[in-house]
Amino acid sequence: ALLDLSGVHQVKGTWMGSITLPCTYTPSEGFTQETLSWSMERDYSTSTVFRRDDSGDHILLSRFRSRVGVPKHSPGDASLLIENLEIPDSGHYTCQVTWRSKNNSLITKELTTIVKVVKVAVTKPVIRAGKLGLTVPAGARTSLTCVASGSPPISYRWFRSSPGRKAQLLSSQAELAWDSLRLSDAGMYYCEAENR
Repeated sequence: ALLDLSGVHQVKGTWMGSITLPCTYTPSEGFTQETLSWSMERDYSTSTVFRRDDSGDHILLSRFRSRVGVPKHSPGDASLLIENLEIPDSGHYTCQVTWRSKNNSLITKELTTIVKVVKVAVTKPVIRAGKLGLTVPAGARTSLTCVASGSPPISYRWFRSSPGRKAQLLSSQAELAWDSLRLSDAGMYYCEAENR
């Protein structure tokens, strides 16, 4: 079990979120880590994402630049952190570590983890309630914004409700804006948010 890499078989990440692909070993006397690399296989082609050697850390795929990293000062931890996950980041990732022993022989071990990037779990939109009641001088510019959380895409509609009349659709945007308020704009407004 000397210098065995441990990790997990599969990691699920959420689109635009971040994940860590664990790859760890117990440092052993007489062995020094020579190189560490992470490669990714997708659609039958393999490319190196990250490499650490005596010249430093290198991110070799431009689309991962500033999105990936490996802990610097924790010996035995070769885990890969990926931020701002994109759907094409899904694939098979292989952690490969090579050590040099005292008698100058090299030992290499590998560990593969499957990464699945999924869109946000499907949830109904929830509208964040704003302050009830807004007093604004006539002639002023103002706007009402509808903020909802839930799985995208979310569409918005603003209505004005008048007692005894059918609600009037005013906007199909998240924001309802007035350039110059008139006294007749006073009333009750409400927002609807809808997703799939």
